[in-house]
Amino acid sequence: MKASRTLGLIAGLVILSLTLMGCGLVTASVRMMTEPTATPRRPAQQLPLATRTPLVQPEAPRNSGTAVPPSAEQPAPAGAIPGQGQGEAQPGQAQQNLPVPSADQSEARVFTAVYQKVSPSVVRIDNLTSISAGGANDEALPESQGSGWVWDANGYIVTNHHVVEGADELSVTFPDGVELPAELIGSDPDSDLAVVRVDPSLVQLVPTERGRLDEVVVGQRAIAIGNPFGYDNSITTGIVSALGRSIESQSGYSIPLAIQTDAAINPGNSGGPLLNDRGQVIGVNFLIRSASRSNSGVGFAIPINIVERVVPSIIETGGYKHAYLGVSGRTYSPAWAEALGFPTDVRGAYILEVRSNGPARRAGLRGGSEDTDIPLAAGMGQVLYLPRGGDLIVGIDDQPIRTFDDILVYLTSFKSPGEDVELRILRAGEGEQSIIVRLGERPALTE
Repeated sequence: MKASRTLGLIAGLVILSLTLMGCGLVTASVRMMTEPTATPRRPAQQLPLATRTPLVQPEAPRNSGTAVPPSAEQPAPAGAIPGQGQGEAQPGQAQQNLPVPSADQSEARVFTAVYQKVSPSVVRIDNLTSISAGGANDEALPESQGSGWVWDANGYIVTNHHVVEGADELSVTFPDGVELPAELIGSDPDSDLAVVRVDPSLVQLVPTERGRLDEVVVGQRAIAIGNPFGYDNSITTGIVSALGRSIESQSGYSIPLAIQTDAAINPGNSGGPLLNDRGQVIGVNFLIRSASRSNSGVGFAIPINIVERVVPSIIETGGYKHAYLGVSGRTYSPAWAEALGFPTDVRGAYILEVRSNGPARRAGLRGGSEDTDIPLAAGMGQVLYLPRGGDLIVGIDDQPIRTFDDILVYLTSFKSPGEDVELRILRAGEGEQSIIVRLGERPALTE
């Protein structure tokens, strides 16, 4: 009788302890009576470290493409973990009545719709080099490759200058596998744009739709379609990370208003379109910033407003002429006010140097002439100091100037060589003045 009472008491304690465990109130001493000696660990989830890529020589970020990879196809990683449905509780998790995204997967549908609309317009461009065999059997072999997209139904295709640079021959491959020889119509190294042409009677062309830069905002979807590492018609997605970047081109001049994106851009994407979620081209992918020569989440595209100024000129004349003022400088800082003799509350572009024989020099603009004690840059054992005596540009035509880049943006977007601009300047000790400058044609930079 006493033993049965004891067993009943123990059973009661066990039931009570299990009940309290569910409420989180049980003490450590009771848990020791009811739990295993070791807490079972969740199995570790295994994630692939990298997706297998073809063993090819990668393209430099500023090079024209990649070597042709083997024709192996790689499976794409799944978009969801198998067995984990919408609203389904996982092992060890309590069912929660929280709102979940609907099953229509609208984000995926947007990307699919954009791909279906634009991918027929995106091509692979092979830069071919002639290999002499010492006779009549010379061959043109792929040296590098990039991407391009159909501009119109006349066979014109837009790509980067650095994709086609130095080519002996060019070949264009369409998504349906049709490969055609292409003619280089022309290029502009300063904007890193080029146009090639195929015979429109030999292939069905699907021209792209172009968007507007003034409708692009930071944070919106950004979609890239191209041929990274030679894998044709690949799509990557992300957002517009920033706008208004000035990025140096191969020629040494800057491309203003560049679009920054975290959509994966890799060697071989050069020349391909950057798109909005309506499938409109908003830029041409041309550069990545990376220490590993592949995507690091910082890619850049030439903005569509520059593309629409440059490409028609290349088609018509084989090139493009940029307006040229002939000054170099920096965005004015209020910290320079005392040293330069300007107010602290003005904004503008301070002229450090006026180029000899340039439009600004002929119009009478002044650059700095006497060093202050304010350092601007240092390197190679030398220090560059801010010079006083330069003019401060505060306006151009009817547009205010707040940064030095504002001048480049205005000239690139609206002006051509031979046209006049009215500059509003501040000159230390003389106040505000207006100077008319007739713009010249941008010369090639020489080292």
